[in-house]
Amino acid sequence: MFIKRNLKDSLINYATKFPVVAVIGPRQAGKTTLTKKTFPNHTYFSLENPDTLDIIRLDPRDFLEKDYGSAGIILDEFQNEPQLLSYIQGIVDNNRRPGYFILTGSHNFLMNQAISQSLAGRVALLTLLPLSLQELKQSNQLTQNIDEAVFQGGYPDIFARHLHPTEFYPQYTKTYVERDIRQLINVGSLTDFQRFMRLCAGRIGQLLNISSLADDCNVSVPTIKSWLSILEASYIVFLLQPHFNNYSKRLIKSPKLYFYDTGLACWLLKITSTEQLNSHYLRGGLVESMIISEFYKGFYNQAQEPSVYFWRDSHGREIDCLLDYGTDLIPIEIKSGKTIQKSFFDGLHYWCELANIDPSQGYVIYAGTESHKRSVGSTISWQDAGTIIR
Repeated sequence: MFIKRNLKDSLINYATKFPVVAVIGPRQAGKTTLTKKTFPNHTYFSLENPDTLDIIRLDPRDFLEKDYGSAGIILDEFQNEPQLLSYIQGIVDNNRRPGYFILTGSHNFLMNQAISQSLAGRVALLTLLPLSLQELKQSNQLTQNIDEAVFQGGYPDIFARHLHPTEFYPQYTKTYVERDIRQLINVGSLTDFQRFMRLCAGRIGQLLNISSLADDCNVSVPTIKSWLSILEASYIVFLLQPHFNNYSKRLIKSPKLYFYDTGLACWLLKITSTEQLNSHYLRGGLVESMIISEFYKGFYNQAQEPSVYFWRDSHGREIDCLLDYGTDLIPIEIKSGKTIQKSFFDGLHYWCELANIDPSQGYVIYAGTESHKRSVGSTISWQDAGTIIR
């Protein structure tokens, strides 16, 4: 079963304008399937295939300049042979065939470094994350139960192969830690790194405290910073930054820690069922994480950098999420309850008055299934959260 990805339109668009298009994102997010479905006439090569790598390393220029037809080639997981980019640079400088080279890869910082050195101005860089709620809804795969959606997460294999989360995520984590982490950094103990991941999951939706993480992991602060950068670069976690450009000198300056995929976070928290999630003390943070990651997916699917923040002052007053469109700020509160309560709008009212913004421009996203426009702000079902992105 193939679920249509919303990034496809941007992918096709950029392939008509750039000689190289790179699609990056976490492992098993669907990059290979998307590129092969979008460019069926391209010749496909996996750079995780040892035989292919042997051929490439023997004569990389000959490999890239062979006649693969008028369409082009797909180089999957190209971070395994980043020196290819230098050869691609020379080829596209001589013949800029739009969309000829389609690249995919899984390690953000390794590829950004390689691309900035070799393909600056020649490549369009797109990001594909796990399935969004919007994509699942469009394909009639979205559950009506918010706890089930949080527990399942969004990795395509769960839906395409009908896998239970407790079947998928242990194997995903094992592959990620034992394979990718060994490639990215010299981790003395993989067990320590797995424990670090679980401790991060236990802080989902909370302000990042690196010193506390270091103490609990019994490692140094520089080590925690390094490990966090790895989780960010491989699209496991993201740090939601505070919004500074307004209204008070006494603002919280630490970012919040979230996971791109709540199914993975649930497994790290040893949550094995929706019933267990329903009563879990981190349920609110997990719902927040799912909704905010939905905004990230919405921006990325439109080939835009996410412009997503939160706001909190030193007195604990906060807005869960701010979408910054430059001239417009859209405040959003996220609630895990299924029944709308008047108190849900308290934070919006305070912030809108402070920012001199019409409260009706704000949103409350909640666990119910109906959406309503109100004078005090719109209520949006969690299933439709992605529609807020312009």
